[in-house]
Amino acid sequence: MTTKLDLQPLIKLTSEDFYQLCQINPDLPLELSRNEELIIMSLVGGESGNQEASLITDVSIWNRQTQLGFVFSSSTIFNLPNGGNRSPDVAWIKKERWESLTSEQKRKFPPICPDFVIELRSPSDRLKLLQEKMQEYLDAGLRLGWLINPQDNTVEIYRLNQSVEVLSLPVSLSAENVLPDFNLFVK
Repeated sequence: MTTKLDLQPLIKLTSEDFYQLCQINPDLPLELSRNEELIIMSLVGGESGNQEASLITDVSIWNRQTQLGFVFSSSTIFNLPNGGNRSPDVAWIKKERWESLTSEQKRKFPPICPDFVIELRSPSDRLKLLQEKMQEYLDAGLRLGWLINPQDNTVEIYRLNQSVEVLSLPVSLSAENVLPDFNLFVK
């Protein structure tokens, strides 16, 4: 179960403070919402972990063939421009955008919003919290995001400057012009 701790008004964590907190607690999966709520993420079971690994593999294979950008796992925290420090299950950033960062920015929590993310709802995830997280990505400049929800057999598609589209679990998803010619076959 994901846990949110509201630190206000007691503590105000800067991005650097949050980075240091994560460094001294490496075994604790943390995120920081743009509302300065410290989020303790739960670990996932075997089925969700396997599904997440398959998603990363699919995006990585496409990226290896096209070499258009960089793929990141759920262990990567992005310091979003709108103040959140978030870790999607799968993330992709266009090559030119990633290469514009300094070496130090790449080494720490990169101050950039991915172009594309996938969030996979595990049985322990609360849907509302994942939807809020997807909205944070959109507000930070996300171009395309998928919230795959096996529990409800749906996929929510988040696009910049558009309403969320909810599909009954489709056979395949197109990453449109964000990841050209990438199609995910949903299992």
